[in-house]
Amino acid sequence: MKEKIESYKAELQSAMAKSKQELEDFRLKFISKKGVISELFDEFKKVPNEQKREFGALLNEFKEEAQAKFNSLIEAVNNQSADEVVGLDLTLPPVPSAGSIHPLTQVKNRIIQIFERQGFNVSDGPEIEDDFHNFTALNFPENHPAREMQDTYFIEKDPDILLRTHTSNVQTRLMEKGKPPFRSIMPGRVYRNEAISARAHCFFNQVEGLYVDKEVSFKDLKQTLYHFAKEFFGPETKIRFRPSYFPFTEPSAEIDISCFICKGDGCKICKYSGWVEIGGAGMVDPNVLTSCGIDPKEYSGFAFGMGIERIAMLKYQIDDIRLFSENDIRFLKQF
Repeated sequence: MKEKIESYKAELQSAMAKSKQELEDFRLKFISKKGVISELFDEFKKVPNEQKREFGALLNEFKEEAQAKFNSLIEAVNNQSADEVVGLDLTLPPVPSAGSIHPLTQVKNRIIQIFERQGFNVSDGPEIEDDFHNFTALNFPENHPAREMQDTYFIEKDPDILLRTHTSNVQTRLMEKGKPPFRSIMPGRVYRNEAISARAHCFFNQVEGLYVDKEVSFKDLKQTLYHFAKEFFGPETKIRFRPSYFPFTEPSAEIDISCFICKGDGCKICKYSGWVEIGGAGMVDPNVLTSCGIDPKEYSGFAFGMGIERIAMLKYQIDDIRLFSENDIRFLKQF
């Protein structure tokens, strides 16, 4: 047994480890529960009593040397890893980390998913639009404030061309080129000449919806939005309509949902009213149908619209609309 210990001591002194794997191999061989030291202690039980004192001292000494050697190898491997980090070439391009889906895209995709399940398809149209499709066809009077420079971005070289103020221009083009029935939603970016603040921006995203067919009623509109609110905000959500005015719908209404934060009891999000506004809606005005070549005596329809930023701010309790477009990685990482 003495010769065996001496042999292992020689092997111990020459042992080296340049990586964590080699370090683990050393541990498994010498100091693990099934290693050399455990085997030697098992053999020690068979040593005659008169020799146990001598061999016991040798065995304990070998055990201490093995542990000390293991500790020194750990330190050497760690120092080597630190040297490798210091030696990195910092001029090399970084390895890109996995990104995430923007919160506005997440909300938009969820809205599309809900309405597609109700039979709506997705339509798109130009962001640079003419006056007819953005205003005239939607029953805006010539003296309407939205037609003024302080509210809309017009193209200087052609005052009839502008950046669309809503995605309703997609509705007019859809009705103009096709034939009822129409059941479609129109997500997209819109532009308005507004001062940028925590609650408003000069560009933002909307999603509008249009359903035109024979015998479409306000009841159909209510059921459609009722289903959306339940799906998006939760099964306990309530919805209400407040009378309002829009040039392109008659009758018109503002859409409110019960606050999903306080469950209607009143909080900061709903301004202690128990309700939060999410958009506007109404029955398509007969003048709009006529402008697009559809007979209002034969067909009727409803339309609705809501801001995607507004929905996202409510869902995630975000209090500054500017965060969506500033590309602050600390904000985006949360999603």
